[in-house]
Amino acid sequence: MKTIKVAISAALAVIIALSSVCISAYAADRNASALPETFDNRYPFVFVHGFNGWGSAEGLNNLIPYWGATCGDLMKFLGKNGYECYSASVGPISSAWDRACELYAQLTGTTVDYGAAHSAEHGHDRYGRTYEKPLFEGWGRKDKNGGIKKIHLIGHSFGGTTIRLFTYLMTYGCSEEIKASPDDVSPLFKGGQEKLIYSVTCICTPHNSASTYYFAKDLYIFDPLMVLSALYTGFMGRSLLNGRVVDFHLEQFGLSNTPGKYDCDEYFKAVKNFLEHSDDTCQRDLCPDRMQELNNMIEISPHIYYFSYAFDTTVEGKLTGIRLPSITTNPLIAPISCWILFHREFTDSLTGQVYDEEWKPNDSLCNTISETYPFDEPHRDYDETDVKTGIWNVMPVSKGDHGTAIGLLANKKDHEKFYLALAEKLKNIER
Repeated sequence: MKTIKVAISAALAVIIALSSVCISAYAADRNASALPETFDNRYPFVFVHGFNGWGSAEGLNNLIPYWGATCGDLMKFLGKNGYECYSASVGPISSAWDRACELYAQLTGTTVDYGAAHSAEHGHDRYGRTYEKPLFEGWGRKDKNGGIKKIHLIGHSFGGTTIRLFTYLMTYGCSEEIKASPDDVSPLFKGGQEKLIYSVTCICTPHNSASTYYFAKDLYIFDPLMVLSALYTGFMGRSLLNGRVVDFHLEQFGLSNTPGKYDCDEYFKAVKNFLEHSDDTCQRDLCPDRMQELNNMIEISPHIYYFSYAFDTTVEGKLTGIRLPSITTNPLIAPISCWILFHREFTDSLTGQVYDEEWKPNDSLCNTISETYPFDEPHRDYDETDVKTGIWNVMPVSKGDHGTAIGLLANKKDHEKFYLALAEKLKNIER
C-alpha cells in the first residue's frame, strides 16, 4: 500500500513540475501595464472569486486571470480606465466562514483567525497564515477628503456568499466567538465595522442554492467528488506549486502550506481528517439546507448598498416554444442547463423549496431566480434615480452563462462594457 501511495505521488509530482515550467514560462512573457497614479473611484473595488477560483496572488492568474478569463485581465482593464481594483485570494473550496476570515486578514495584513468556537466545531486549527501587509494601504483610515476609506465588495458565484457573510460579521459580529475567547477575539467577530464597507455586489450568486445540487446527487457523484477534491487538494497543497501557481488556503486542515513535503502518511492522515469534517467546505455550503442556514443567520446591513446581477443563458424557440441553452453557452456546462430545463418539478424535503417553472431559466450552473436576491431579505428593482441602502437593488437579468460573467468565452466588448457600467454605477453612489 505504501509503495502505491509513493508511486501515485511521484507521478503527480512529475505532472505538476511540468505544468509549473509551462506556466512560469508563459507568465515571464507577460508585461504588466502601467496604471494611473490617481483613480476616479473614491473607494477601492475588492473582487472576490467563486468556488474553485483564484485571485491575483496566484501564479495561475498570470496564465488565465479569474476576473477577465479569455477577455484579458479585468483588474488591469479597469485600472487603465481609472478605477482602483484588487482581486483577493481566498480558499477555492473553503466554506464561506473560512473565506470571510481569510478575506479579513488579507485586507488588514494580519493572521487569519477562524475563531475559537468555529475551529473547535469543525476540527481544524484556529489560526492560519499571516499576511505581512494588507491587500492595499489605508482601509479604515482617513482618506485625502478627510473621510474613512471604505471598500466596494464584488463577488462572483460563491464569492457573493463570501462577501455577504463577511459584511454580516463586520456589522453584527458573532457572540459565540466572543464567548469562546473573550480575551483574544478577532476584531472581525466584534462587529460594529460596517462603516468600512460601502457596497456589496453579487454576480451569479446562488443566494438560495441551486437545483444543480440534485444533478450531482442523481448521478451519485456528489460524495465521490468530495473525496477526489480532498485528495487533489491535499496533494497540490503539499506540492511546490502551492503558494506559487495555486493556493488552497487549507493549512488549518494540514492540507496546504507545506511546499515540497511529500510525507504520504501525513498526507493521507490530513485528507482523512478533512473528509471527516467536510461540512466546513464550499461544496457543503452550497447545498440547499446549508444555504438556508446561512440565510437564516445573515442579516442585511441598513447602511450598506446591495446590488445583485443574475444571468440567464437559456432562450425560448420562436417556433417550438421550447426553452434551450443558447448557442453561445459553454458546451462543457450546457448539459447541466438542459438537465435544469427538463427536470420534473420537485420539492426539497429539507427546505420545503419547490423547484417549479420559475426555476427553469439558468446560467448553466445556477438557477436565475436564485441569483436575484436572498428570499428572506428586502429587495426592489434597481432605480438609478433612487438607489437605497439596506435593501437589494436587483439589476435586470443579463444574458450569458456562469462563466460569461467573468469573461470566460465571452464577447470582449460586451464584457468590458458590463464592468465599466458597474464601476461607473458604484462610483456614482459614492459621497
